[in-house]
Amino acid sequence: MKVLDLQCGQRHVFEGWFASEEDFASQRERCLLMCPVCGDGSIAKRLSAPRLNLGGARSDGEAVLDVTVPVNSEQQSLQAAWLALARKIVANTDDVGEKFPEVARKIYYGEAEERSIRGQATPDQVQSLIEEGIAVMPFPLPSALKDTLH
Repeated sequence: MKVLDLQCGQRHVFEGWFASEEDFASQRERCLLMCPVCGDGSIAKRLSAPRLNLGGARSDGEAVLDVTVPVNSEQQSLQAAWLALARKIVANTDDVGEKFPEVARKIYYGEAEERSIRGQATPDQVQSLIEEGIAVMPFPLPSALKDTLH
């Protein structure tokens, strides 16, 4: 199993697990790789440092040196929080697709059962909903988040 540090064209960093280097190359060539944050398909390997565990349990009681090289932990924390929020949104909303403006209006005006929904709308449609007093929040979700994530 090969674990690679990957980065999309928008500079989001994430990890990918592959059977081999050839498996990674094959998936990339077939456009099967996608950034879990933004859905970008232009994926590249990043340089990564190996995890070095120098030494073992020492009889003199000194600490064992464990060297790891962090990759912008603040950015990773933000990405993890964004992914957690995106997963929560997907798990707790109904996807109404392109009918979002229509369904949102029906719910707002009491013509449909009140529930949390998500879907697609153009910027003009979003603006129109907001002007009607309908609370909406644009939140781009890559299609990969709509499926089970591993």
